[in-house]
Amino acid sequence: MSKETFHTLTTKAVPLSIENIDTDQIIPARFLKATTREGFGENLFRDWAYNPDGTKKSDFILNNLDYYTGEYSAKILVAGRNFGMGSSREHAAWAIHDFGFKAVVSSFFADIFRNNALNTSVLPVQVSDKFLGTIFNVLAANPDTLITIDLPSQTISLETGESEQFDINTYKKTCLLNGYDDIDYLLSLKDEIKQFDLAHTI
Repeated sequence: MSKETFHTLTTKAVPLSIENIDTDQIIPARFLKATTREGFGENLFRDWAYNPDGTKKSDFILNNLDYYTGEYSAKILVAGRNFGMGSSREHAAWAIHDFGFKAVVSSFFADIFRNNALNTSVLPVQVSDKFLGTIFNVLAANPDTLITIDLPSQTISLETGESEQFDINTYKKTCLLNGYDDIDYLLSLKDEIKQFDLAHTI
């Protein structure tokens, strides 16, 4: 997978107002045979998105093509509280990324999912329950409302004016801003490491 940076994202958002979504619902276990990160997006929320005969369910919100048209095609998923619970499979984050989402907004994330998402260049934005409710209400009134996520300032803002700050691990923030994985981060410090080594060589 190519390395990606994340700075500021402004798009429409898909609201999935379901709480306690687990990783098996995000990507069912029967689709975990592949070992590369590509191809999982087509099975994101498979059992919710498809009928038994393989046709898409017209009433499942991720199947609404209106969210993916125009300049601000939805790259943000807004989900209910406690997103990514359950097994620790990386494939859940892979599926979200492969589908085209760059960020997931919720009022609580399972820790392992949060780390897997960050390692897959998907930004988990944890907001308060109150602000999450505001987002759902605004999107219900106008599904085309734009949301801006500004990683440098750690803010999420609605086109209607509401905003809130969010927390992120400083190391992971640096990695996202620069498109680093763990090895890249260490390489970025090679001059400092070299100077430290020289200063402590007897």
